Amino acid sequence: MAKALIGHVTSDPRMTTALIVENRRLRTRVEDLESLVLRLQADNDRLAVAAREHELSVDDLQLA
Repeated sequence: MAKALIGHVTSDPRMTTALIVENRRLRTRVEDLESLVLRLQADNDRLAVAAREHELSVDDLQLA
């Protein structure tokens, strides 16, 4: 049945073109989101390090 559906969808050149355009748009969107995730992970890592450093300095001050 899947082959029949794919054959039905791809037999119309207009639909094929629309699918190619939509596929390209979605791939670009996925790439953008992947870049955003990497940037946010890097920001989170930097903030986590800063938070740990801040906790250490506060603990050091309290012990003194």
